[in-house]
Amino acid sequence: MKMKRGPAIMEIKENEVYTHEEATALLKLSSSTTTRMIKKGLIRAAKVGKQYRILGKELLRILSPEFEDKVGKAYNKARNWAHKDLN
Repeated sequence: MKMKRGPAIMEIKENEVYTHEEATALLKLSSSTTTRMIKKGLIRAAKVGKQYRILGKELLRILSPEFEDKVGKAYNKARNWAHKDLN
């Protein structure tokens, strides 16, 4: 019986510089979502010419539970603000 191989597990190195495409693959996001997160400031990146470069430290920050808590709190705050006038 053949076993299927899963995707290779990649390690994010803190001081490594990643391209937009590499960061998209590591975060398992679509390209447009990664770009939107960069433009909204959720992912800090440097623009080199017409391309973005992202530090591994930044990718690790995105994957941390503290970041998820901040995003959740911001989402709830925005949702409550939007529904405030409806009640």
